[in-house]
Amino acid sequence: MNALTLTSERLRPFVDRRRLVDTAFRLIEVPSRTGEAGAVSDRLADILTEDGFQVERPEGGHAAAPAVAVRFGGGGPGRVLQFDGHLDTVHLPFVPPREEKGKLLGSGSADMKAGLAAAVEALRTLRDADALPGGSILLTAHDLHEAPWGDGSQLDRLIAEGYVGDAVLIPEPLHDVLPVVGKGSATWKVTLRRDGPPVHEVMRPEHEPSVIAAGAVLVARLAGLSARLAADADPICGPATVFIGQIHSGEIFNQYPQDCTLEGTRRWLPGAEIGAVRREFQDILDAIAHDWYMTVACEWRPIRDAFSLDQADALVSNFRRSYEAIAGGSLATGPKPFVDDGNSFWANAGVAAITHGPIAGGQHTLNEWVDVDDLVRVAHLYALTATAYCAGG
Repeated sequence: MNALTLTSERLRPFVDRRRLVDTAFRLIEVPSRTGEAGAVSDRLADILTEDGFQVERPEGGHAAAPAVAVRFGGGGPGRVLQFDGHLDTVHLPFVPPREEKGKLLGSGSADMKAGLAAAVEALRTLRDADALPGGSILLTAHDLHEAPWGDGSQLDRLIAEGYVGDAVLIPEPLHDVLPVVGKGSATWKVTLRRDGPPVHEVMRPEHEPSVIAAGAVLVARLAGLSARLAADADPICGPATVFIGQIHSGEIFNQYPQDCTLEGTRRWLPGAEIGAVRREFQDILDAIAHDWYMTVACEWRPIRDAFSLDQADALVSNFRRSYEAIAGGSLATGPKPFVDDGNSFWANAGVAAITHGPIAGGQHTLNEWVDVDDLVRVAHLYALTATAYCAGG
């Protein structure tokens, strides 16, 4: 039995399943739509204070819901490992928490209050087992994560203010792959407008441009962009994309409409410059406006930049070894299918960020759930990774 396996067995009894579930339950029971996570942030701060940790409340530019930060050091030199998570949930009707057949359910259970509770339990485990001889842990939790209501700006501000470790673990619900690359993302909403008012189709001016026809041309040109992007795919996460999810125009079937609105996303690969991505999209819109003699306005909302994980980073090797010590097998590499706060840590601070959380489902629905046994595994894994990484292994 190697040293890491011995440490794993030493930590195991200090991971308290009931305490972990209680923490998750107490977080889930506080509604916290994006932008409105002040009450649940206070709840987490109270929980950590009750546990004896010194809690900081940096605003991060969002006074309505100051973030939560805790620093825990082993007393010796070493690296800082950050556990980071968001406390806000998407804007859906609130579902209160309940425990049922080995699962914890309720709003934000999967995404990602239960995962954050596992990170808190890892912090307690390290303290209770006196298992962090060197280095330290920085635990952070914040609002303004979920798009389109949030833009990640609170975390961006926290990073700029120094709330960042040498590497980061993020307990979003991705458990079966080690994500090493991911796309950046922006949402867009384009409105094409002609000058004249809406009128009956038989009363339309002869030479008045059609916003629907112009919208159809825009769809075709974005399809052409999509085809060009598809020619240069990343071998792991595939090509950059442009996607149209909604088209709206007119009020009734025989009205000549004034506006046509299209909405969608644009995703790009690591190495792409966000400004260039935006300009390429705007050039297509400017051409439509010129050719069709109408105004074309665009609401462009960046969500997160792209993501890449340096597999030579010490976090990766220590995380892999810790995972193998607990799971008895290796974790395959693959893409990150969504954007998360790991993208921000990589883009803004250049630090390695691994997204790994519990088995869960129903994200962004009314039927979120998380597997309690796997929550315990995640807490154990985070604690074990910290013992190896923070000491300088």
